[in-house]
Amino acid sequence: MKQLVQTRSDKKRRWFGLLYLLIAGIMLVWGTTWLESYLSQSNWRFLAYWFVCFVTTLMAMFVALLDIWIIRTRARQQRQKAVCQTFNKKSEDKEETTSH
Repeated sequence: MKQLVQTRSDKKRRWFGLLYLLIAGIMLVWGTTWLESYLSQSNWRFLAYWFVCFVTTLMAMFVALLDIWIIRTRARQQRQKAVCQTFNKKSEDKEETTSH
């Protein structure tokens, strides 16, 4: 099967997904280690920090799901195009053989 070609927007989207994932991972590690005592001093600080971590994780998930949707749509379009080209070629071959 033919591979899908990566466009410039695909690369950008994947870099953003990786960036969101790295930020969320770093926030997770920092929040449970170095910043734990700082965050536990205030409930608002604690909630705000983990809310930002949660939103960053959701953004990474959103970008991943968007990427999956775009790739599946592009693959479906290419598959439909290949089927149409195949049937058009077969019908042209059939017309050539019947006209002789």
